[in-house]
Amino acid sequence: QVQLVESGGGLVQAGGSLRLSCAASGGTFSKYHMSWFRQAPGKEREFVGRITWSDGSSYYADSVKGRFTISRDNAKNTVYLQMNSLKPEDTAVYYCAADLTVGGPVERGWTYWGQGTQVTVSS
Repeated sequence: QVQLVESGGGLVQAGGSLRLSCAASGGTFSKYHMSWFRQAPGKEREFVGRITWSDGSSYYADSVKGRFTISRDNAKNTVYLQMNSLKPEDTAVYYCAADLTVGGPVERGWTYWGQGTQVTVSS
């Protein structure tokens, strides 16, 4: 059983940057694929990106490609989401998720979830 705790959210102006962290405990972190999702008010949770455990390859939603970067530090049991050139439409609660298999860009593909961290981008 993996426990995930996100941090690093906050209020930032459009064009700014934030780095979110997701700390994992309770499992062999290096064997888990990790992902980020987000949920804006009144909208469904949407996929942001994911990183594999095996080769560290990453994949992103078109809406964030070129602006967001996912990385992981297996020694620290932590995955990061670096967000640059933020836009007001990036405002959402951001969640990290984990699974032993690559879950794809859908919620049901990921087993373990954090509680989320709020990101607000002002215009």
